[in-house]
Amino acid sequence: MAANRKLLAAAAACAAVIGVTGCSSDGDGAKDPFKGMSADKIAKKASKASKNAGSFTMKSQVKEDGAQTTGEFAVAEGGDCKATIDSRKNGHSEILTVGKSSYVKADERFWKARAGATIAGRVDGRWVKSPSQGEGACDLGDIFQGKKLKGLKRADDAEVDGKKAAVLVKKKGDETTTFYVAMEGKPYFLKVTNDGDDKGTATFSGYGEPVDVKAPAPGEVVDQKQLAGL
Repeated sequence: MAANRKLLAAAAACAAVIGVTGCSSDGDGAKDPFKGMSADKIAKKASKASKNAGSFTMKSQVKEDGAQTTGEFAVAEGGDCKATIDSRKNGHSEILTVGKSSYVKADERFWKARAGATIAGRVDGRWVKSPSQGEGACDLGDIFQGKKLKGLKRADDAEVDGKKAAVLVKKKGDETTTFYVAMEGKPYFLKVTNDGDDKGTATFSGYGEPVDVKAPAPGEVVDQKQLAGL
């Protein structure tokens, strides 16, 4: 799933950046919940709130080598998740992680690129089951972990889908990563963008809302072990 993990580049940057001081102007006179706080403290609050929500939904877009990949991820409390990924380069795939098992269902282009025509023919329209390795497309790891999020400066506030957000910017070489933190309600991460060699955007929503993830019916599944040697 290395190619799919590329899709998380923008979002996974959350696990590697945030900090410093700075305060944006509050032009509309509304109360700034982060007034007087350094950016690292804002990030710490956002990290804790987002992680403690348990469940969330993420939509991601990444442009790599001129090809765009989009994905939708829904993570349930406890870690089960589901994802749909569309790539001009790698085709369409769906991923489920339920307990200790992962399931992938994808189009012919996806399977041919990864396993060859023989496998593609055997798994057409079916889910391929394998043990969860903790590194699949649904594994967002320590995306909301704040201990490595350092080096940000606060910029002017902005809006994300109509919600006011504090803007935290990290510059490193030619790469700029920008984080948007909700200023109303709980201080969740709302969006992260990455502008560098790979350009990406991830938006977050549905914090704390139920996410229903179920394993496919047995008749729709082929075990990875059955494909060994083909």
